[in-house]
Amino acid sequence: MELRQIKYFVAVAKTLNFSEAAKELFITQGTLSQQIKQLEDEIGSPLFDRTSHSVTLTEAGQEMLPLARHTLETSAECFQRISDLRKGVTGTLNIGLTTSFMGIMNNAMKLYQKAFPAVKLNITYTTASELLRMLQEHEIDMFIAFKPAVLYEEIDSDPIIETELSAIMNAEHPLAGREMLTLKDLKLHRIALPGSGLQARKAFDRFVDVDTSSLNVCVEMNNPNAIIRLVHSTRLIAIMSSLATYIDPALKAIPVAELKRKMIGCVHTLKDHYLKKSATEFIRILKEVV
Repeated sequence: MELRQIKYFVAVAKTLNFSEAAKELFITQGTLSQQIKQLEDEIGSPLFDRTSHSVTLTEAGQEMLPLARHTLETSAECFQRISDLRKGVTGTLNIGLTTSFMGIMNNAMKLYQKAFPAVKLNITYTTASELLRMLQEHEIDMFIAFKPAVLYEEIDSDPIIETELSAIMNAEHPLAGREMLTLKDLKLHRIALPGSGLQARKAFDRFVDVDTSSLNVCVEMNNPNAIIRLVHSTRLIAIMSSLATYIDPALKAIPVAELKRKMIGCVHTLKDHYLKKSATEFIRILKEVV
């Protein structure tokens, strides 16, 4: 049994499609089928049920899949540990984050690339739920997002910053000079909210225990950057994390009395999993920036 064959098996198990798996692996479908057949012959049991319309895992395939994934993870960790010892801070670092942390990330990347120019950064911006899936499937090394309401046993969440939901507006807005606002103050103005499913919106729905039906919500967007650009050039008020001012320093973030509950930004990594040196150095710089 070769490590290459285990890798091929996991790829087919993920896609349940030999053609798609072959494309992902950059090999021909014939080569992939041949290697899977050799693996099945060595094990003495078929791993896939194949028909002209579908591919499914057999009982043996289902039993083998978690073990195969663990074998690949262990092999990759072994390689990474030796690489860190031999080369220092090099290679590729895959980081995910929600858009609330874009401003902090931009500042951290400038310092990191200056300190470690040999590291290539792959950055993914998407939702927290998608980032969690990517981390669990080892598609990213870590991600930056707010601490979730429901914690996961396999995830370490290292706090880096505290923030809160605020009223975000441009500096010319009539309320921009206030030190504190209430929801009653906001009822007289047009409001923009993050779209359903985003962490700031979940926090708003969870934290606000008063009637908000009278708020004049005229815009909902699932793209926080688009909201920030809109607020920058209009009299709209957005209710979102005060971290928006990291992205656009021209905006004002004013606390809202009913929303004064902390949101904790964290670096999320897999527990009991080796974190390569390039990742630990990035976390160190990120904390310095914050």
